Amino acid sequence: MAQRLSLEQIAHVARLARLELSEEEMRQMEKHLNNLMAQFERLQELDTTGVEPTAHSFPVYNVFREDEVKPSLPAEQILANAPDQRDGCFIVPIIVEE
Repeated sequence: MAQRLSLEQIAHVARLARLELSEEEMRQMEKHLNNLMAQFERLQELDTTGVEPTAHSFPVYNVFREDEVKPSLPAEQILANAPDQRDGCFIVPIIVEE
């Protein structure tokens, strides 16, 4: 049986993700995530002997185009749309928290 996630673990992950969940939302999330974990456990029971690992269910080919040097817009025109700029750079708010 898969290890069940507790409400404390869900609250911790929600806090890390900067989500504010009500008690009811956490209980719904607990039910949903534990059901999902049970489904993953069922998948672990499948015999995959002889099944080649894949990243995609169908063949994927490199569809990248060749890089081409092209002229870009002038910096002044790009920075004209910036809410704040200085010395040819965009100024953005600091978002680092403790």
